[in-house]
Amino acid sequence: MRRRAPAARVTARPACLSSAAAAARSAPLVRSHAIDLPKKVRALALKHALSSKAKDGGIIVLEKATVKDAKTKALAKQFGKLGLENALIIDGAEIEANFRAAARNIPNIDVLPVQGINVYDILRRKTLVLTKAALDALEARFK
Repeated sequence: MRRRAPAARVTARPACLSSAAAAARSAPLVRSHAIDLPKKVRALALKHALSSKAKDGGIIVLEKATVKDAKTKALAKQFGKLGLENALIIDGAEIEANFRAAARNIPNIDVLPVQGINVYDILRRKTLVLTKAALDALEARFK
């Protein structure tokens, strides 16, 4: 006597829609939609932002960005004498700790090391304040 094969399982749902397959298909995919600009384009944008500030007369060069004590009130008074109400201050590779602490609570004043200089911050602030160290680093970077 011949043995019969077991009967195929009959369901209303196709096999491709089994619970395991449906779970695998419905899992969310994590995608990055970030757009990276080429290095040369970013460098050109930085050059244009710096030249537009220079053309508008919005660049001030200081010898050093230092303060004796980390006192916000004293630094705000010095900025008032210089006429800095909305400024980006770029220092050398390292920013002095007292200066950073005193400047961080002054509204509309940003302090960055020269490695953190970017087009957005330059264009966002009215005045760009560079130290001699930052100026030398920028000249070396664009040569």
